[in-house]
Amino acid sequence: MELHGLLLLSLLLFSFHSIPCFGNSEEDAGLYNIMEHPKYYGAFDGEENATDRNPDGFITQSVDEVDGIAASEVVNVADYGAKGDGSDATEAFKKAWLKVCSSPSSATLMVPAKKSYYLKPTTFSGPCKSEVTVMIKGMIKAPPHRSAWDGTNRRHWILFNGVSNLQVTGGGIINGNGQIWWKNSCKINKSLPCKNAPTAITFYGSNNLVVENLKVKNSQQIHVQFEKCTNVRASHLSITAPENSPNTDGIHITSTQNINLDHCNIGTGDDCISIVDGAQTVKATNIICGPGHGISIGSLGAKNSEDHVSDVIIDTAKLTSTTNGLRIKTWQGGSGYAKHIRFQNVYMKNVQNPIIIDQNYCDSKEPCHQQKSAVHVSDVVYNNIKGTSASDVAIDFECSKSVPCQGIVLQAINLVKENGGSAKSICKNVNLTKKGTVIPPACA
Repeated sequence: MELHGLLLLSLLLFSFHSIPCFGNSEEDAGLYNIMEHPKYYGAFDGEENATDRNPDGFITQSVDEVDGIAASEVVNVADYGAKGDGSDATEAFKKAWLKVCSSPSSATLMVPAKKSYYLKPTTFSGPCKSEVTVMIKGMIKAPPHRSAWDGTNRRHWILFNGVSNLQVTGGGIINGNGQIWWKNSCKINKSLPCKNAPTAITFYGSNNLVVENLKVKNSQQIHVQFEKCTNVRASHLSITAPENSPNTDGIHITSTQNINLDHCNIGTGDDCISIVDGAQTVKATNIICGPGHGISIGSLGAKNSEDHVSDVIIDTAKLTSTTNGLRIKTWQGGSGYAKHIRFQNVYMKNVQNPIIIDQNYCDSKEPCHQQKSAVHVSDVVYNNIKGTSASDVAIDFECSKSVPCQGIVLQAINLVKENGGSAKSICKNVNLTKKGTVIPPACA
């Protein structure tokens, strides 16, 4: 009997040591990496549903439903009454937003394809409890009448306020329906007073933001604005409006740090990209611009303000038939700086003012008087800029007499007139360095 018991105990111990601990085998070596990105893993082989696992890999809780919201739930605006036939869907969008924003795990707000949704001025407020994706596959269209903004902030149509870890994508269309606003602009009808008009979509106070694969068109004024945001990636955006639509900047960046724009095609009635006060560490690559007013830093220093822009790279761009190319514009009387700026690998076709620094900028009905103070422009490099100019002057540095431009570098420049003639350059109050071939000869 004693021998039989010892034999049974030995068999049990042998069996125990023959079973590897979970996660220690070579086959399980990749599990930890999966757990680093819980948003992206789904059901394992043989499991019907995704599960919530602790770092050791053990199942702790099913996440089919947590507090009534599925971890990977798609919240469709249609489920809240949005018909998608062009009728008002504002309340449905608001209810759907509350659902996804309150989810304890990542959730998606879905705007279905092949549908059109009328949306009044709306603010989608954060902070949200987890990551949120807004998947726009259909069209969101603004009201056709300015009265829809009565009693609201006329500066915004769609506003994401304080929403971090946000992704807005889907391949759909955001239509600002801006024609009525353009007709009533003081730039179109000089007899009218100048008033604010809405920006189509604004991201305010967002961290870790992705905006990609969208079409934004016919905004009332600015199309896409990033304000007081950090860590932004915006890519594969198509932004369009008629060439004569007033103040319809494509992408406007203000008080935002660490933002990357890539593969954006922009043609509007104003700047394709405008970079203004508080912008720092901005990179724009693979940009197509035109029609419009080009790629601008500024305006800066309006109404004697102190403005700051630094660490900007524009790399690989094509500008066609724009009224300016690469422009830095500042008002007299301002202060602050625009520094550490690099424009490189840019091709221009029939562009007026291809390279321009204008420290006497004056977008005003009243004449601007000469003032001593100015925003300091320094450490600006233009490298490998080629193409054709629609005007006689391809390089125009109109810097402040009291605060001259410093550290301006021209390297590998080849700009000729569109008709094949020679262009020229103008340089006032600029400290300039030339490297390699520079055509037209700078300040000759």
